[in-house]
Amino acid sequence: MSATLTSKGQVTIPKAVRSRLHLKTGDKLEFVLHQNSVEIIPISGSVKDLKGMVTKPSKAVSLDDMDRVIHEQVSL
Repeated sequence: MSATLTSKGQVTIPKAVRSRLHLKTGDKLEFVLHQNSVEIIPISGSVKDLKGMVTKPSKAVSLDDMDRVIHEQVSL
């Protein structure tokens, strides 16, 4: 993907990138300079921004079940 730098030093982030990173107007970005490139990292927002991203489980999950699954995954 490519973009063009304007006379004001602005670049429009391609829609595919904005969608993939869940970026919206007003989001903050961090620029990390490397030798011949730059890395753009979204700055995490508040916990409130996470609301609605994970659906509620269809059935209650006990702490024992959670511990068992965590143990199984760590053992892989």
